[in-house]
Amino acid sequence: MPSAAWYIPSSAAPLTGRDALIRGLQQLDTDVAVVETPAGPGVATGGVAMMGGDPPRGALKLLAWIPATTPDQLGAPSFRETYGVRANYVAGAMANGIASAELVIVLARAGLMGFFGAAGLDTKTIITALDRIQAEAGDLAYGVNLIHSPATPYQEQETVDLLLARGVHNVEASAFMRLTAPIVQYRLSGLHRDSAGNVVAPNRVIAKVSRTEVAIQFLEPAPQKLVDKLLSEGRITPEEAELSSFLPMASDITAEADSGGHTDNRPAPVLIPLLCQLRDQVVTRNAYAQPVRIGAAGGLSTPASIAGAFAMGADYVMTGTVNQACVESGTSDMAKVMLATAGMADVGMAPASDMFEAGVEVQVLKRGTMFASRGHKLYTLYRQYPSWDAIPAAEQQRVEKTLLRKPFADVYAGCKAFFGERDPEQITRAEADPKHKMALVFRWYLGLSSRWAIGGVDDRRQDIQVWCGPAIGAFNAWTEDTFLAEPANRSAVTVAANLMAGAALVTRVRSLRQQGVEPGLGADAWVPRPLS
Repeated sequence: MPSAAWYIPSSAAPLTGRDALIRGLQQLDTDVAVVETPAGPGVATGGVAMMGGDPPRGALKLLAWIPATTPDQLGAPSFRETYGVRANYVAGAMANGIASAELVIVLARAGLMGFFGAAGLDTKTIITALDRIQAEAGDLAYGVNLIHSPATPYQEQETVDLLLARGVHNVEASAFMRLTAPIVQYRLSGLHRDSAGNVVAPNRVIAKVSRTEVAIQFLEPAPQKLVDKLLSEGRITPEEAELSSFLPMASDITAEADSGGHTDNRPAPVLIPLLCQLRDQVVTRNAYAQPVRIGAAGGLSTPASIAGAFAMGADYVMTGTVNQACVESGTSDMAKVMLATAGMADVGMAPASDMFEAGVEVQVLKRGTMFASRGHKLYTLYRQYPSWDAIPAAEQQRVEKTLLRKPFADVYAGCKAFFGERDPEQITRAEADPKHKMALVFRWYLGLSSRWAIGGVDDRRQDIQVWCGPAIGAFNAWTEDTFLAEPANRSAVTVAANLMAGAALVTRVRSLRQQGVEPGLGADAWVPRPLS
């Protein structure tokens, strides 16, 4: 505070004592003045603050001024304006419909953004979900996930064609290592100039990245090579191609730190500021009409972590694991109970089914399941041997008995039927390459393991794959001994409201400390409460 700062109290006298200070701080929508009184620091509201000059009659010395800080004030105002939401809180897409239609709808009705977890689902299932979302959410904010699928590129194109046909204007792009024609087509479709000559992009891409080399692809305009390809194929118009150079590929970029599922386990305090700096450089160089916002994801599950993300420069926050534990998520009660008992260290890395041969891993729950160790066993065998037949017979028997629970040949027969309809090239490769044949069978186990979790298949409890980051441990510690400790009470809207309100409280307490007033330990503790 300035050396001469004064406060003229209202008719109510300042209240002294720590309890009064805590109560004042927790009134998030109220300005709070901490003043000097004969009885010590006091808390006052409703008066007038003055900076500098001589004190008027009856004025008290102002020690700190804490403005109202509500959840809808955290983050960039432009995010709320662009998406029509009440707060800068996004529920990220969790594959196989774990981020369910119901989850998206309840968040939309609460004025928040959620992304449907389309990854891993066939087009028919996505259509069914979109039917419900568009019928029940209408024009409210929502989006759909588009995941990079290098092993099955046709899935990206099918999803983009569907989203364009259904008028879905918000996409969360995840797991991309490089830009592809489908994501570029989605971003450029509908580009036009308004009556004032401004370039308007109906379709927005929120790109989730953890590497600068990927981030810069989304910060720059669409690559001319892909633009030309799409134009020649008739997938975009000449006007859309011409206007492509005026805007970045992404409207928003989410810095994905140590998250569940696909992750590089990046530290948020390094990644978020780094991407903010990169964004500033590229946006300035390209002179975009609108800046690209930077969001934060991974490890966000408590008020302190949410507040910390905003303090590091995040324009919005995106949660994941905590939503999987909510009643509206598309996973089983069995998985939700397991998540509710997990600690920070109860997670580990395991091979990813969609990028198995490339050695890509996902972060999963270890407590209560052996999936991580069994998945690593399969990848070790894949790396060590050129084919299934080359694996020692005793090892083959263990895999068939414990993991596959059927002969290798039977699993492969199922793979042939599956890919014969969706991607025959996979079978053509497998017939010519026994190592690829082995990979398809191992991917069968890895792929089904997540569906066993979603379906709550108790007989496969030791094999279930639950995507999960260490954030779940912090969330469980925060909610311990509160009503949110019970999985049945974990509504996504209630969780979001408490996280954001708690983050606002943390922000107020930090402001108080920065002004030289120490409120004591626990002043920033927000105890979860039901919505009124």
